[in-house]
Amino acid sequence: MVEEEQVATTTFTMKSAIGYALVAVIFFVGGMFVGGHTSSSVLTNVPLLSDGLDATPDASVDMSDFWKAWNTLNTQYVKTHASTTIPTAQAKIFGAIQGMTATYGDPYTVFMPPAAAKVFNDNISGNFTGVGIEIGAGKDNALTVIAPLKDTPAERAGIKSGDEIVSIDGKSTEGMTSDDAVSAIRGPKGTTVTFVMARAGTMLTIPVVRDTIQVPEIENSNDPATGVYTIALYEFTANSAELFDTAFADFQKSGSTKLIIDLRGNPGGYLDAAVAIASHFLPKGTTVVTEDYEGKAQNDVHVSAGTGGLPTGTKVAVLMDQGSASASEILSGALQDNKAATLIGTRSFGKGSVQQLIQLDGGNLKVTVARWLTPSGKNISDGGLTPDIQSTLATSTTPITPDGAGDTQYARAVQFLTTGQ
Repeated sequence: MVEEEQVATTTFTMKSAIGYALVAVIFFVGGMFVGGHTSSSVLTNVPLLSDGLDATPDASVDMSDFWKAWNTLNTQYVKTHASTTIPTAQAKIFGAIQGMTATYGDPYTVFMPPAAAKVFNDNISGNFTGVGIEIGAGKDNALTVIAPLKDTPAERAGIKSGDEIVSIDGKSTEGMTSDDAVSAIRGPKGTTVTFVMARAGTMLTIPVVRDTIQVPEIENSNDPATGVYTIALYEFTANSAELFDTAFADFQKSGSTKLIIDLRGNPGGYLDAAVAIASHFLPKGTTVVTEDYEGKAQNDVHVSAGTGGLPTGTKVAVLMDQGSASASEILSGALQDNKAATLIGTRSFGKGSVQQLIQLDGGNLKVTVARWLTPSGKNISDGGLTPDIQSTLATSTTPITPDGAGDTQYARAVQFLTTGQ
């Protein structure tokens, strides 16, 4: 589940409940938008599964300790502070569900009580403002910046991919879920949220002023000096496949046979968009990605439509980094496994799980129900994708200019496409 606040690289699919899937992270902007563009790839009308769920008690489980604890609290707890409130029976049940969910140790399997569920639902169905970062669970499940979205307050404030969020407005993020982080980060346009970030052993305090987030979806350009054509995709939105078709047609008209697809900092979005874009490069019927339910449901294999159109002799390089997640990894993995492109850059983020949203009496239970496998069977969540050519972005006081000057990863891709080395 961007911005508005993207909080966890989250893919929502309601298998047999909705006909599309979002493969994404939830972005932090002020709200949350699941998938990509804060304005054009907002997830709307997400149906919650609530009917037909099995409520039969599990007779094999001894619940006596639970009821001992329940009854003891009910009969013996004494208030010691005037501000203390006694929870309702429903609140205690929700607390028990939250605790049970947390025992799975999966940052994307969470329970949201009604208040948090309302924030979540509002975030994925409306307009919002925010700071423009996408986050996910990093090392030791620490809240980590996957990428600041292009031309957003977060990027301008200096937040970078890989930053670990230590605190938000003075509140520690230890033990905080992505959804809780979304609630902490969101806020009215013009207000400030202050982060403490851990970066390479250094603690940085970074204030960011919330704003309406407008992220470019796609940019394309041709470099006549090298003959290299570049299509940069910043999100996988409902419009991305069509936008890519237009950029791809321009590439065909350019006469170039050297193509860079830049997916750096792209947190993902619509699965259908990734499959449609892959269809330009893979023969019809070729596996793009498999939705693996580990035997609990029939796997879904998503295949290329065989759109084609790639000029004969074209070499393709895909740029990726730690900010490339979900749908970006699905596209990159499909092209890499089918030897249709060479991946250049650094290891991707590693978000390859599918979440289902279930409604429980006003609360939301978000459950990981499947995982994404590349055509070769690699589990994307297991460490992400490894590039064919490792290339880091050189640290420089000189900013990268629109023509790519100072972008060492882009330069490495150009070198590969022009020399084969």
